[in-house]
Amino acid sequence: MDRRTFVKYVLTAAATHPLWSSAPVLAWGDEDEAICRRKFSLAVSLSLQNRPIREVIIQMGISFLGTEYVPFALEVPGPERLVVNMRGLDCVSFYENALVLARCIKKGTTTFQDYREELKYIRYRGGVIDGYPSRLHYTSDYFYDNEKKGIWTTIARQLGGRPFRKVINYMSTHPDQYRQLRENPRNLEAIRKIEEEISARETYFIPKTMVAEIEPDIESGDVIGITTDIGGLDVSHTAIVVRQSGGLHLLHAPSVGKRVEISETTLVEYLAKNKRHTGIMVVRAKEPLG
Repeated sequence: MDRRTFVKYVLTAAATHPLWSSAPVLAWGDEDEAICRRKFSLAVSLSLQNRPIREVIIQMGISFLGTEYVPFALEVPGPERLVVNMRGLDCVSFYENALVLARCIKKGTTTFQDYREELKYIRYRGGVIDGYPSRLHYTSDYFYDNEKKGIWTTIARQLGGRPFRKVINYMSTHPDQYRQLRENPRNLEAIRKIEEEISARETYFIPKTMVAEIEPDIESGDVIGITTDIGGLDVSHTAIVVRQSGGLHLLHAPSVGKRVEISETTLVEYLAKNKRHTGIMVVRAKEPLG
């Protein structure tokens, strides 16, 4: 039994056997490490360390083209811990991987352990794993926390965006959809408090009626969160934007049954065709220090 098969076996056992329900397990396999190493080798071949961070993010994103969309890619049995899944991605783990790999490349820290440390720093509030609520579940919270950490700058306001006023409470009002909230009242209460903090923040977005006007000021390599009118939810989809033929397109993991792709439609068209889309939040990565 190789390491990957062993990991799969342990995760399956944890899901089906009560004695394993809280047992910590290794949440990655040899294939994930091999993929990571290939990404770093590609970076060397393309001399990416000397290019702007936005270009590195795009190249890392492109390197995932064709990767299968996998919903709930980070949800595994047992206590909260760092999960690595580079074999299948959802919309968040896609741009997250592109960002993390790009930052490692720019800093010259290119071992699998370096990647995992950077991933933990990006994915968790303050870079610290402290149970399920410490993971940055809401996109606006993810953007906010990583701006505090110096990873990027939120730019919707400077682009002429409007205040995003909405009560965020989707997780706490739908606990049946989250195993960790169904089974642990402390997690549910902690998430409620986080949602209150998110709802009280001054956050900006660009309404979709304004996106065509400000589109020239959005750069390839920026990350967007598409805001939604779904009750209690801030963002329903995320993507890296790339400029092609004069227009912005989405480099993203689109939905179940599809694979990582560059959208055929422009960002403006993509927003217009879905009535639930209300606009975008935008962040721009900073060059990492050391």
